[in-house]
Amino acid sequence: MKIANKSILIVEDDRGLNQGIELSLKNPGYQFYCAYTLVEARKLLKLHRIDLVLLDINLPDGSGYDLLKEIRQQSQIPVIMLTANDMEIDEVMGFQLGADDYITKPFSLMVLRARVERVLQRVVPVETNTYENGIYQFTFFEMHFYVNEKEIFLSKTEQKLLHLLVKNEGQILKRELLVDRIWTDGSEYVDENALSVTVNRLRKKLEADGIKSPIQTVYGIGYLWEN
Repeated sequence: MKIANKSILIVEDDRGLNQGIELSLKNPGYQFYCAYTLVEARKLLKLHRIDLVLLDINLPDGSGYDLLKEIRQQSQIPVIMLTANDMEIDEVMGFQLGADDYITKPFSLMVLRARVERVLQRVVPVETNTYENGIYQFTFFEMHFYVNEKEIFLSKTEQKLLHLLVKNEGQILKRELLVDRIWTDGSEYVDENALSVTVNRLRKKLEADGIKSPIQTVYGIGYLWEN
């Protein structure tokens, strides 16, 4: 799978500080996404696999605490809160809502870098949950699927098929294996045409904007995902 080492989302409305944080943390193993509002942050969280969020509390369109609540409803992505509020109650609230760390402005970029590295060392990548290759962005646990940043909607069966194909990229998966892994509800008999129908439906959804689907048919054997 073509997945970056670690992806960091910086949510900070002060553009100078936002860019300064990115420069301070610059590392060949990190990929950065910058948001200046909650709206931008929500979009980036949907489109990309994020390993760490650096989250300002006071943003132009709301509170970072609200975004922290939303993140915790869906995942355990590490979140470090950045804030000018130095009151103890604010720090306690951040931890109660699920923040992993809390840094008060002004802060040393060296200290921030050390804390980021410490948090990221605890992150265990879930490679089979996500897939990105520039055209496609899939997050399977959250069930978000995008083709050229346009969301597509997949049935449960199509999601299972897609997941099996992308996590075995470049490998031929036999029809019998796919049927067995997709239809796991205990049914004794599944019409052999069901797989072909599901593959065709999925292909059409992946071919938005004239893109050729990566799903290849290996006649008489099965299918593979080949980009």
